[in-house]
Formats: sequence, C-alpha cells, structure tokens
Amino acid sequence: MVEWKDSELPITQQADLLSLNRSSLYYKPVDPSPEELTIKHRIDEIYTKYPFYGSRRMTIQLNREGVNINRKAVQRHMREMGIQGISPGPNLSKRNLQHRIYPYLLRGVTISHPNHVWGIDITYIRMQKGWMYLVAVIDWYSRFVISWELDQTLEIDFVLEAVRRALSKGQPNIFNSDQGSHFTSPQYINLLKERPIKISMDGKGRALDNIITERLWRTVKYEEVYLKDYQTPRETRREIKNFLTFYNYERPHQSLGYVTPASVYGQ
Repeated sequence: MVEWKDSELPITQQADLLSLNRSSLYYKPVDPSPEELTIKHRIDEIYTKYPFYGSRRMTIQLNREGVNINRKAVQRHMREMGIQGISPGPNLSKRNLQHRIYPYLLRGVTISHPNHVWGIDITYIRMQKGWMYLVAVIDWYSRFVISWELDQTLEIDFVLEAVRRALSKGQPNIFNSDQGSHFTSPQYINLLKERPIKISMDGKGRALDNIITERLWRTVKYEEVYLKDYQTPRETRREIKNFLTFYNYERPHQSLGYVTPASVYGQ
C-alpha cells in the first residue's frame, strides 16, 4: 500500500483494488501494558535461573512474590515469550504434530573437538517497552557463538538466517535443538539434510538436554541484558552484538581453562 500523498489513488481505492479489508489499514499495534511487561520480565528472570520451571511452578513463585496471577495467564505469557519448562504445557515452541522428531544423540557422548556438536536455541530479550527474540548457534566444545539473529517476532525467517550464516562458516557432525516448531519445520530440517549432518533433538520437556546453550543464555542475561535497559530494537541489536563479540573474543571462560571461546574454536 502507498500513502495518499505519494499516490494518485486514495488508500480506500487501493484497498478495493487489492481486495483488502479497509479497517485493517488503520490498525495500529497496541503496546503492552507496564504490568504485562513487568510480569514477562520477571518470568524471564525466574526461567533463566530455573529453566525446569513449568507454568504451575512459575505461577506459585509469582504468587509468593505478591503477583496476583493465575496459571492460565502465566501459560499465555510463556507462550508469547516462546519458553517452556520441563512440565508439559502450552508453549510457543510446541512442535507441529505433523513434523518429524529426531532422537537425542548426545547422551553419553564425549564432545572432543570444534564442530563436533552445534546447538541452537531461542530466548527472550527484554526491552524497556517490549521485547525481542534472540536465536544463536553455539559450538558446544568451544562455547563459541557461530551466528545469531534478533527479531521482534517468532516467525521462522530469523532462525533460518542464523542457520544459513552458521553453515557458511563451518559444519558440525551433530546439530542439536529442542523439539520446537521452528526446529521440526521442513525449512529448518531441509537446510541440515542438504549436508551430512546428524540431527539431534532434546527429549520432550527436557530443558537440560541443551545445557550448554542454557548456560550461554544465563551469561548473556546476567552479564548484559539485566544490567541494561534497552530503549529500542536498534539499541538492543547493537548492545547484544557488542556483548557477543566480547563473549567470543575477550571474555575468559572458566570451563575452557580461562581462555576465550574464539581461541579454542580456531585451534
């Protein structure tokens, strides 16, 4: 659609020609309320600390803190945030039942070198007046973040872009994810099946099967996100980019003998 000042046809006539509902042209998204943002941000903090919390435990914890909220509302918030705990329940990453599920291949496996195993996951990034979603591909041996993307919606495109960028830099023996709809979708699966990559998926409701990526999220949030108050998506992208560059190339990693992920990944 073209605004009237830039077009010879008014908006209403353009809508008629395109068979569009005129009322939809004037719709403006409603910003989330301060109360909703406060609750979502607190859910994010609790889930980051306790990724095994489902909606039932989350509701109990919020009530203990004086937040008057029922489980149904907590489930809705968690769906919109794209998170789930071990307890089964509605969530945005819930898989399409028609999508194929692959077995978890990492139980008992000793990860011995860079590009042996990659993991991918999505997390919620809070802003002052909203939120974004961060997807990252991480090499489990070196903890190196190979690629990442931020978006304001959970549409699959930003996930596919992160995977394509990662595969342009290297290729793992095993690629692990959860059973969410993004990672069981044909678009994602076909990207991996074009190459000799073994596809691995966490057991249903087993958040800790993806423990390396969960640790990355805790680091990102405790050392960056929770210390800031991002005003805009542009600022969020800039600050997340700066932190992940620091994480890869400057931050000593205890489990790596206090060297950087980049130095281990590049050996």
